[in-house]
Amino acid sequence: MNEQVRRRPDGSRQALSEAYDTALLDLDGVVYAGGQAIAHAVPSLTTARDGGMHLAYVTNNAARTPQAVADQLSGFGLPTGAEDVITSAQAVARLISEQVPPGARVLAIGGEGLLVALRERGLEPVFSAEDDPAAVVQGYDPTLDWARLAEAAYAVQRGVPWFASNTDLTIPKERGIAPGNGALIEVVRIAAGGSPQVAGKPQPPMHRETVLRTGARRPLVIGDRLDTDIEGACNGGVDSLLVLTGVTTPAELLAAPPRHRPAYVEADLRGLLAPQPEVTADGDGFRCGGWRAEASGDTLAVTGEGTPLDGLRALCAAAWTAAGDGSCAADAGKALARIGI
Repeated sequence: MNEQVRRRPDGSRQALSEAYDTALLDLDGVVYAGGQAIAHAVPSLTTARDGGMHLAYVTNNAARTPQAVADQLSGFGLPTGAEDVITSAQAVARLISEQVPPGARVLAIGGEGLLVALRERGLEPVFSAEDDPAAVVQGYDPTLDWARLAEAAYAVQRGVPWFASNTDLTIPKERGIAPGNGALIEVVRIAAGGSPQVAGKPQPPMHRETVLRTGARRPLVIGDRLDTDIEGACNGGVDSLLVLTGVTTPAELLAAPPRHRPAYVEADLRGLLAPQPEVTADGDGFRCGGWRAEASGDTLAVTGEGTPLDGLRALCAAAWTAAGDGSCAADAGKALARIGI
């Protein structure tokens, strides 16, 4: 857990919304799940924004345009402009434009967000491998059918350079976890072989696109996925906050390798508004709030009492210290049950 949060003139610890100038927020699993706003997200973000924090929404979902995303967020009560939304479609369009001639044809396997992003870069979307494309790109689109995936496979088989907005295998929806763009990329890979160049989180092109569009100086990445949001922050050399409102479980967090370890962990976005509790070394273990955690052999143990999140923070410090540069293999089931999370 990160202990570098700035302090106020009186020495007290700042809230995250004070310590960082820009929140780089994932959407699915953080702000909303499908068409429903996640509990506490809207009031928490409103308070953070009113306190001076810039809110930027960074999504691997390439299906919709920034304006469509902004309209949805505004409908939730979060007034948002298209310029506040950065998508993996924008990142992959820039990546393609740097490798093909201006005005080149691109076989686009994706939704409106991908088509708009390509056109903004002066590229011409086409829809058949017979249209002599200079590149083929895949982006998430819930309406994709077999025929369009087949066109991508035909082009890749012919040696056309292959790009992908992102490789998320799953996406949170109101009814549960659904297949993401990465699952559809695997379909094409099985048929055609090879691997695409990927722009979205956690790859560097997405971080570059985000910084270029937001001008963030001290950003905080906020996400629900270790392998995209948190790894992307690590790749970009910036701090991150994991919220437990999406796909990551506490057990997965404890087992995370270094590139998947967030600076902070919170139950939801209310955590932006309060100072982070301190995690301190205590002999062979770590303390946070009323909890003390220690890694011993192949188990994690915790004693004390307090809020479940403080117990989880102490357990993270113990597990990650014991694991070093690897993934913690200790059994955490009893410890997690003990803290009630």
